[in-house]
Amino acid sequence: MEKDPYRYFRPEANDLVAQLGAGLVELEKTGSDAALIAKLFRLAHTLKGAARIVRHREIAELSHALETWMTPLRDGGALPARVDEGLALVDKMSVHVASLGAPPKPVTQPVPVAQRAEPAQRVAFDRVDLGELLDGLADLQVQVAQLRNLDDPRHLPGRIDQIEREVRRVREETEQLQLIPAGSLFPMLTRVVRDVAAPIDLVGKGGDTRLEAGVLSVLHGALVQLVRNAIAHGIEPAAERRTAGKPERATITVEVTQANGRVAVRVADDGRGINLSAVRSALIEKGLAAPALDDRDALIRALIDGGVSTATSVSEMAGRGVGLDVVRAAARELGGELTATTGTGAGTTFMLSLPVSMSTLQVVMLAVGSHVAAVPLASVHRIIAARAERIVQSERATVLVHDDASVPYATLAQLVGAPSTSIHSVVLVDRGDGELVALGAERVLGVREVVQRARPPGATLDPIVAGLVIDDGGVPRPVLDPTQAAKAIRASRAPTAAEKRKRLPILVIDDSLTTRMLEQSILESAGYEVELASSAEEGLAKAQRNRYALFLVDVEMPGMDGFTFVATTRAHAELSKVPAILVTSRNAPEDLRRGTDVGAKGYIVKGEFDQKELLALIGKLT
Repeated sequence: MEKDPYRYFRPEANDLVAQLGAGLVELEKTGSDAALIAKLFRLAHTLKGAARIVRHREIAELSHALETWMTPLRDGGALPARVDEGLALVDKMSVHVASLGAPPKPVTQPVPVAQRAEPAQRVAFDRVDLGELLDGLADLQVQVAQLRNLDDPRHLPGRIDQIEREVRRVREETEQLQLIPAGSLFPMLTRVVRDVAAPIDLVGKGGDTRLEAGVLSVLHGALVQLVRNAIAHGIEPAAERRTAGKPERATITVEVTQANGRVAVRVADDGRGINLSAVRSALIEKGLAAPALDDRDALIRALIDGGVSTATSVSEMAGRGVGLDVVRAAARELGGELTATTGTGAGTTFMLSLPVSMSTLQVVMLAVGSHVAAVPLASVHRIIAARAERIVQSERATVLVHDDASVPYATLAQLVGAPSTSIHSVVLVDRGDGELVALGAERVLGVREVVQRARPPGATLDPIVAGLVIDDGGVPRPVLDPTQAAKAIRASRAPTAAEKRKRLPILVIDDSLTTRMLEQSILESAGYEVELASSAEEGLAKAQRNRYALFLVDVEMPGMDGFTFVATTRAHAELSKVPAILVTSRNAPEDLRRGTDVGAKGYIVKGEFDQKELLALIGKLT
């Protein structure tokens, strides 16, 4: 198949055209800003050069025409009151960019005013350069080739680690390519406001929230309609605003927030509010059920659901009664919900709440044993050191005493069903209403920006799981829903001593990744909790820090070997109570005797490995 000649030019041109449009609108607000004019010249020049490289004459000529239009501004000429001529050139560019290749794509800039009769314009969002991803794949290919030609098997673990790191990097870059900052919508909405030529400011918040391109594409049409509705129905004339004691310049705020696997998009204006009397009259005129005038919620719901308009005349901005139909259709397509609130003279807020299958999120990663979970950073109030005197337990509940208040407390182990371990840190979590709960963790692994995936359809996950993230080892880890986690913490109780004994994990110690994974799979399939260590030294450190039901230890390892590990633990007052099984390829009688002499309760020969015998021995010892 012939390669797409515009595969690199298309995303670059989309980005440059969007920046040019936003820059011209900003220039119109600020006046002759020399730095901004210089930036616009650079953007136009870059686009012209790139268009010439791919031999797209029309875009190159339009870029040159824009430079010509801006030249008097750079040379100190007066800025026109409105920059319509420059924006018209940018709009023509966007049409050409949208038609690059086949099939043609919709434009990424707002459609000129004269073309906006139909509001449901769908926008396509292109991602950025794929160069880093392609470089990563090339590096990965080289690593695999080197692995095939590896002479010394002792270098194999290091090579595998390199490949795992490269695979992880490529996966993360691929995930990021699917996500776009929500702020990409703000310049388009600013154009909608600007083209009305009214004293209105559009304020965008939460633009760093990254969402799937398909979600933003659907959202674009809905947000355009909500902004146009605010202009047509909500914002008062300047004289009316002065009489009401409001600033002459109105404000429309578009805010994108994310929490618990959902995205909330809020469009709020500071206008006159919804005319509920007009809504009721419109419903009656259409022969629809009309709630009582004092039933505000029912009237707002009827407005959202009924396809009615409160405009007194048909104009370019309103009057056809289709605006909220478009928004409602977008909410339905995305599986979301549309709600609204209003107050007389206090403005109107529309809220779209949407589930998302992928989005970026900053989280705090917590660990207990081999279990790892994430808590959204936005809900983390504070992280403090765990101190036994702060934790007070009764028969009914456990609380953490913090700032002279009793905060409901539970451990991460209790929430995820993991074996109990020592607690070193406590995370104070805001459950969403300003009230705090406390979550004890063995380790805080730090803050990360992750790609959160939605709960798999049909999966029987605990309600506290808002979504999943893939960790560095490719393992899905839960993202905790702060509200649901708070409920679980308030309802939890400390496990009894018998429960703690029953749930102690098995520590597998082996320097071979393959052997560790095999043994972990066998044990977990049999219902055991498992923790891993890649050396005897790491295993000893874990054994001294945590409680285990059994040690399953390789004999031949770099540094401390399995015999020494077992002998060391047998000499320890507490660790000597934990049975140990040695796993090795050695089967000489003297090795078996040495295993018994150091205190091992079992000796498994790899060449004679039998899964049933291993499980039977472990069952007997635990």
